[in-house]
Amino acid sequence: MRIAVDVMGGDHAPQAAIEGVHEIWQEKILPDARYVLVGQQERIEAYLDSFEDSFRDVVEVIHAEEEITADDDPVKSVRRKKNSSMVKALELVKEKEVDACVSAGNTGALMAGGLLMTGRLSGVDRPALASQIPTVNGNGVLFLDLGANAEYKPEHLYQFAVMANVYLEKIIGIKRPRIALLNIGTEENKGPEGYKKAYQLLKDSSLNFVGNMEGRDIISGKVDVIIADGFTGNITLKVMEGVAIDMFAMVKEELTADFTSKVGGQITKPALKRVYRRMDYRQYGGAPLFGLNGLVVKCHGSSDGTAFKNALRVTGEMITKELVASIKSEIDKGIEERRVVVD
Repeated sequence: MRIAVDVMGGDHAPQAAIEGVHEIWQEKILPDARYVLVGQQERIEAYLDSFEDSFRDVVEVIHAEEEITADDDPVKSVRRKKNSSMVKALELVKEKEVDACVSAGNTGALMAGGLLMTGRLSGVDRPALASQIPTVNGNGVLFLDLGANAEYKPEHLYQFAVMANVYLEKIIGIKRPRIALLNIGTEENKGPEGYKKAYQLLKDSSLNFVGNMEGRDIISGKVDVIIADGFTGNITLKVMEGVAIDMFAMVKEELTADFTSKVGGQITKPALKRVYRRMDYRQYGGAPLFGLNGLVVKCHGSSDGTAFKNALRVTGEMITKELVASIKSEIDKGIEERRVVVD
């Protein structure tokens, strides 16, 4: 398999992406994989020089002078920065020169570029950004949409659930995953009209839909999939990230406030580290963009080498198990026939 890596995307580019590639190669997680590093060649070569000569056997460098930054307009940057690392990596997917593209760059640009380069799968109205997020039971929950679509129709939420169901069954190995709709209450009649109609679509489907779920239960581990529109999903995820970061900061501050606290901190330190590891997003890899006619995986913007390694690991599994083809097959078999026209 061949995986293109946009090494210029993310807060720690290009070092983090290259370190992630080196780690996954060193640990022999994907022994047959080859990696195409797309970005500013001089900077890439400087990092490659610090690794073993044999590492060069599994990497290829494609020069791309431009970068798409977090502040760039998604659509305009994709159209205007043709020589950017992200666009060139996506072009490799389009031309089928690689099996997938991995990037920690601008989410909107990655989605826009993915749509322009690969197009949508037939039967999918809107692609979705999905990610496994940590839960208290350690199993994780697949949460989507996390920002690809600020506006939605009930049918879009239903399609998100179908694609998530294929991913968890094919890639993660969960049979009949439990699917919930994020809402302001658990009752069937809760939420805006679009959510009420989506509830009915999901209820009438063959999916294992367990009803509405409130935000306080997201990390409880009670379900395997949580469905939301992109506006709601993105805000929810960012709030969760912010609360987690600030809570750990407050705990650290209190445990170093005085001598007694420092003593207690040393006693509780191993337990706190275990909690941190359980809630560490880096272990869950990247977020696939469901619904594209090609495999594109988004890493968190602050990804380090470990996060990139796990994103590449998950990407390899999705390639091996033919995720895109599986989603297309499921759509072709049922989505169009089960489609309900909602006024």
